[in-house]
Amino acid sequence: MSGRGTNVQHHRAAGRPSVAVLSRGLIFETALRLLDERGENGFGMREIARALGVRPSALYNHVRSKEDVLDGIRDLIVARFDLSGFGVLPWDEALAQWARSYMGSFAAHPPTIAMLAVQPVAQGSRTSLMYEAVTAGLMDAGWPADRVFEVIVGLESFIIGSAFDQAAPQDMFDPSDDAGLSAMRRAYDAREQSLEGERPSSRAFERGLRVMLSGLRAELAQLNRDTDAD
Repeated sequence: MSGRGTNVQHHRAAGRPSVAVLSRGLIFETALRLLDERGENGFGMREIARALGVRPSALYNHVRSKEDVLDGIRDLIVARFDLSGFGVLPWDEALAQWARSYMGSFAAHPPTIAMLAVQPVAQGSRTSLMYEAVTAGLMDAGWPADRVFEVIVGLESFIIGSAFDQAAPQDMFDPSDDAGLSAMRRAYDAREQSLEGERPSSRAFERGLRVMLSGLRAELAQLNRDTDAD
């Protein structure tokens, strides 16, 4: 990969440089913006190059492929994950911080969720280091090595679904005037009265997270009891 900088033309206010240097970071940030604005169909190497005012070939001085760009986008989002609790707080509190920041970071960029959820983790990426921190935190807390990825993937499935839910209409369960949905009507009205300005999806995420962490605490306690009995 060439180390040469590529000039990107930008219209700037008087007194500022009129040329920016193309870089991996600028490519990733532009790609993320295009995904947010246009969705997956409006995102590609040609579209990124056009937005930056360069030829598509200029991008390949800095990135290898569209997959490389996707890895970079994911690293931008993962950089917002809160890993500060691992090794400092109890493992379940650290996981809660991580889960909330994970969900919020992806919910801020809905078009990325489905694309990045199935993207393999690149070696040496910020994403791989994030998983290393979570894995080490769980193992240090006593989780058996063969259970750690089950914990992470189980939580991720919930987190990713919750991120989608944040972007969905908040009245999805409204049964309207359907007389055959009386139980849903009662549940929907009761929920609406109890929200007090809170988003339904946010409260559902917090409740689900509490339930999952409670179950994980119980499972780890049982594993420890089984180990002590042996």
